[in-house]
Amino acid sequence: MKKILSAFTAVVLAFSFVSCTRTATDENSKQEKFTSSFVDLFDTASTIVAYDDSQEKYDEHYEQFYNELKRYDNLFDIYKHYDGITNLYDVNKSAAVSPVKVDSEITELLKFGKKAYELTDGKTNICFGSVLKLWHDEREWATENPEDAKLPDAGALKEASKHTNIDDLIIDEENSTVYFKDKDLQLDVGAIAKGYAVSKVAGWAQENLWSSAAISIGGNVATFGYKNNDGSTLWKIGIENPDKTAEDYLMTVNITGLSVVTSGNYQRYYTVDNKQYCHIINPDTLMPAEFMTSVSVICEDSALGDALSTGLFNMSIDDGKSLVDSMGGVEAVWVDNNYNKTYSNGFEKYINKNQE
Repeated sequence: MKKILSAFTAVVLAFSFVSCTRTATDENSKQEKFTSSFVDLFDTASTIVAYDDSQEKYDEHYEQFYNELKRYDNLFDIYKHYDGITNLYDVNKSAAVSPVKVDSEITELLKFGKKAYELTDGKTNICFGSVLKLWHDEREWATENPEDAKLPDAGALKEASKHTNIDDLIIDEENSTVYFKDKDLQLDVGAIAKGYAVSKVAGWAQENLWSSAAISIGGNVATFGYKNNDGSTLWKIGIENPDKTAEDYLMTVNITGLSVVTSGNYQRYYTVDNKQYCHIINPDTLMPAEFMTSVSVICEDSALGDALSTGLFNMSIDDGKSLVDSMGGVEAVWVDNNYNKTYSNGFEKYINKNQE
């Protein structure tokens, strides 16, 4: 799971209903802080912190926010059909037969996926679904049958990899259709969909709902405005420590108007013969990437951060650092398999020095 626990998320909820709390802010502030948590969208635990005029106004705005996020969740779902819409499940099922008419949000997501592929030299590939499905099925089987856990068949992986060419994904923007030239191609947008949705919904919320909020959707964190709604206090976001023996965050970072996204090998994995195999699969080897334990990206666009965190996890730290340092407005921190940290050239300016 792409996961970063924010400083405002102390406990992962084990139930599906929304919990809301209200906290008074500085006496000079005209608004109060409200917090909601839920676990039923994007198959992950999420937390919203926002400032609003009253509980009634916050509840109204939160419902709008939730419904907008749910719309993206339904559109980008590759596992389930929803009545009344054509989503990525439907695209995977039918796009090899004939072009499938889709919402413009899907064509925009897939266009971004092609850009992510180019940016990461193929390390983030939304057309890698045929390979990822083999790993997903074995991981799901192992969850229910840990004693019989096994790796996907090497021959099956190799055969599936023949059907991952991103050029076989045909996007017709004018007609808003998607078509697969390869009948066995399958989309898996897990590396970009959540970040894309967070970016879109956070921007929409800033324009229509709140002036200050921190939004963590399964660890894809987006921020705008200021903590305490005071016009000056930055949001303090905690990056989860991949070393599970450590009690503290890896570090906390002070940001606003930015997103933080982490990819790691310590959240979603399964075990075969006492070895852990994470869910991030290297396109070059068709096996889980083993370059590092985690990588966290800070940038303005959560979609870009999502795509980069996967791509960087599939590169050596040196190659990833070269890529990040060549980009403007992007910073990252890598944690190697011995829990040593490597920073991009400008990352350390965000670190809360009193908390590292």
